[in-house]
Amino acid sequence: MGFHDQHIRRYVRASMAEELLDAETETQLAVAWRDNRDERALHRLISAYARLAVSFAGRFRRYDVPYEDLIQQGNLGLMRAAEKFDPNNGARFSTYAAWWIRASMQDYVMRNWSMVRTGTNATQKKLFFHLRRAIAKHQDDMTSNEPLSARVAHELQVPVEQVEAMMGRMSGPDLSLDAPRSSDDESRSWVETIEDDGVHTEADVADRLDGERQRAALYQAVEQLPDRERRIVAARHLSEDPTTLSDLGAVMGISKERVRQLEERALSRLTTIVRDGALMRADQA
Repeated sequence: MGFHDQHIRRYVRASMAEELLDAETETQLAVAWRDNRDERALHRLISAYARLAVSFAGRFRRYDVPYEDLIQQGNLGLMRAAEKFDPNNGARFSTYAAWWIRASMQDYVMRNWSMVRTGTNATQKKLFFHLRRAIAKHQDDMTSNEPLSARVAHELQVPVEQVEAMMGRMSGPDLSLDAPRSSDDESRSWVETIEDDGVHTEADVADRLDGERQRAALYQAVEQLPDRERRIVAARHLSEDPTTLSDLGAVMGISKERVRQLEERALSRLTTIVRDGALMRADQA
């Protein structure tokens, strides 16, 4: 066993041996860090729940990423949880931290599993982490005439075309475009067979500039929203990986229904702000 493996084993044993904190101690430490930036309190809080990072890392090892990297990502999630945790919302820090640790590891796995961006939204992330289990459950079922992709889509409650796309992405490892198409010495590489259809006409450039102006107007409008509404819109509509109502509620310490109400109000405000801005620019033209 190499030094590196021994170091990881020692770290795991030390993490699992740390004291467990009761709710009152958690709150005291969290308040000390939030209000006084007490680094000793932060260290004790993080050390007590490093076991969560170790535990979650074991669940993600099947995705063929380094165990020590998973633990490191879990600890980063733990640090983010400590930074954002509100000890006054009534939730246990351990429950709150578990969400951040799992999310940090999921993002790391999906970034490193393939050079191609595999999951860019909540549906694709759900597919990536549950597809193999669902396929294993249904592929030997001889009682149904439905295609396997349709059965998996029904179980996971996602569109069948997204299931088929993810099945294709996960069917094998990445291949280099520089690799030859066949074993012949003079065979063309795959990259030579790709047609370049990306010619930008004047209309294409105009459309792109118009789109950029619209996005700039939208972001300016979002900045005018109250803080909570701005956070919700950013997480739900301006992120490559939109957050669910339930997850946002957990992070913000409010109910899923309250998040939905704030989101509707924010979108209504945005519509008004963007429309009024467009009318003002038209009057000035």
